[in-house]
Amino acid sequence: MDPTRRPQWPPVDLEFPTGVSRVKFGKSLALMILICFSFWVFPIRAQENAATQAQAAPGYAGADACKDCHANEYESWAKSRHWTTSNDTRGGAARQGCEACHGPGAEHVANPADTSKLFLFTKGPKEINAQCLSCHASGTQQLHVINSLHSRNDISCVSCHSAHHSETREFLLVKTQPALCYTCHQQQRAQFSMPFRHRVNEGLVQCSDCHNPHGTERPHQLRTSVTQDQVCYNCHADKRGPFVYEHEPVRTEGCTSCHVPHGSPNVHLLKMSNVNLLCLSCHTTSFASAPGAPPFHNQAAQYQACTLCHTQIHGSNTSFVLFK
Repeated sequence: MDPTRRPQWPPVDLEFPTGVSRVKFGKSLALMILICFSFWVFPIRAQENAATQAQAAPGYAGADACKDCHANEYESWAKSRHWTTSNDTRGGAARQGCEACHGPGAEHVANPADTSKLFLFTKGPKEINAQCLSCHASGTQQLHVINSLHSRNDISCVSCHSAHHSETREFLLVKTQPALCYTCHQQQRAQFSMPFRHRVNEGLVQCSDCHNPHGTERPHQLRTSVTQDQVCYNCHADKRGPFVYEHEPVRTEGCTSCHVPHGSPNVHLLKMSNVNLLCLSCHTTSFASAPGAPPFHNQAAQYQACTLCHTQIHGSNTSFVLFK
C-alpha cells in the first residue's frame, strides 16, 4: 500500500445496499455521530448552565456548592430522575439542583452551621407533602393526595420515597413492593400468605396495580373509574359482561360480595368454604338481601353443590338460571 496515497472513505470495495450511494451513506454516518455527540454534551451543558444561573440568582448557591460537603447525597441524587428535571434551566434557580427541594442555600454555604433558611425533610407530614406537591401537584396520580388515607394518617411523601437513597429507580421508592407496603399493612401481608391468593409475593401483581397510594375518590384507594370492579376486570376481563342474564350481586354489590380480594383459605378466594352456604346467604326466603331473590332448593345432598348446575355464576347470555 502506498503510504503517500490518501485513503478513500468509504472504501471502494465496500458493498452498499441496493440504491444507497456513498453520499447517502456519508450523510447517515454524520447524523449518527452528531446524535451520539449530543447525548454526551447536552447534559453537561445543561448542568453548567444551571450552575451559572444559580450563582447569578440572589440567595442560591448551585448544586456544585452542595457537592463539596454532601458528596454522597449528591452522587446518589445525580443518578435519580430528579437530576434530569432539576437541571432544566427553564424553571430558573428555584427549580434546579438541591435547592429545588431544600430552598436557597447561599446563606448555609456561607455559614454551614446555620440550616434555618433551608427546608429540611424532618418537618411534619403536611409541610413535607406541600413541598413535594409544589412540583408534583399537576400529576394525575396525585389529584387526591391531600385527602388520601395516607395523608390523613400522617404519612408523608418521604415515608415511601427518597430522592437520595431510593432502593428502586422506579418512583424512587425506599423499598420495593410489596415490602414497602407491608411496613404498615401487616394484616394484608398475612392475607397474601393464604393458600389461595393474588400472586403479590411472587411479583406477578403489585399493590399499586389495584390501589393508588396517593388516593382516589373510591374506598380503599382503589384504581376504579366508572364501575366499582373495574380494577378486577383489568385482569379478569371474561367476567366483565354485560350479560343478557346477569347475576344480581355481581352487578349491584360487586366481586367482593363473594370473594375476598387479597387471600383466602378457600379456593377461588371465596368468603366461605362451602359454596352452597355462600349461595344461601342471599338465596333464602327468610334472609334475602335483595328483592326478588328466588327461594333455594331443599338441602338434600344432590342440591348442595350449586355450581354443578349453575355454572355461569358471573352471568350468562343463554340461560336465565345461569346454566351452561
